[in-house]
Amino acid sequence: MSETLINARALSKLQWRCRRGLLENDLFIARFFERFSQCLTDADAQALGLLMDLGDNDLLDLNLGRKTLAQVDAALVREDVQRVLGMLRKPIER
Repeated sequence: MSETLINARALSKLQWRCRRGLLENDLFIARFFERFSQCLTDADAQALGLLMDLGDNDLLDLNLGRKTLAQVDAALVREDVQRVLGMLRKPIER
């Protein structure tokens, strides 16, 4: 997987693609981009794209930890997807 940082155009496209139908998912995604947009790699973008292929309810279940990747889609049980999911779930540090 590539460790190259994504460029501004690719980041903009990714942010547009990540718009969701559930506000709860949008909140996780907005927080993700606030924290990580400056350091996202091509590999991160690909893994996030795989998560965005999921339905809203499955994505929310993953974000909230109600389901595992294996329960949602065994093909997603990959190190890169697990890393990006962890980034999505990362709580706000106070």
